[in-house]
Amino acid sequence: MSVRAEQKQKTRRALMDAALSQLSADRGFANLSLREVAREAGIAPTSFYRHFNELDELGLALVDEAGVALRQLMRQARKRIEKNGSAVSTSIDTFMEYLASNTNHFRLLLRERTGLSKQFRTAIKAEIDHFSAELSEDLRRAGELKNRPLDDPQLVADTMVTVIFNQGAEALDSTPKEKQELKERLKKELRIILRGAELITAENRNNQREENA
Repeated sequence: MSVRAEQKQKTRRALMDAALSQLSADRGFANLSLREVAREAGIAPTSFYRHFNELDELGLALVDEAGVALRQLMRQARKRIEKNGSAVSTSIDTFMEYLASNTNHFRLLLRERTGLSKQFRTAIKAEIDHFSAELSEDLRRAGELKNRPLDDPQLVADTMVTVIFNQGAEALDSTPKEKQELKERLKKELRIILRGAELITAENRNNQREENA
């Protein structure tokens, strides 16, 4: 990589970091201004356009980055599950690590998934759908391996992701004690969802046997 290309990449990163640093519980991406972001990154506002066409393009790059980071961590969780065996516990521990390391990325996903920008909503939905599809496949395989298949793994995955995001929102500005309580509650909620899906499958099988008897 040339020196010029490397410098351009650094400046692009600085702009993304500048935007992230200004997000908070009280301030969403829609409240940021291009001028503020450029100033925080240490460049002139006119130089911003050498890296992004508009502020929303920068935001979409952050959405993509947030989704990639989450999927990478959950893939690492799968390896940890293979060693430790507890899928729910390991996955939630990994998700909480993601929150700790990517707090403002998650704020962006949470706020803009229901925001006014259709571009943001579409991009965030795509990231969440991708994450949910991977989780669905994991659940399907795990159910088959344990001979405890789930009824509608995709619906189970979608429900789990909704619960995880809701509890993640609660955890963002919680105390360490509150975070631990939320984590334990989340693990219990996900186990209930999984057990319910297993029981529905078992019930459907029993009903099928009775019909065929």
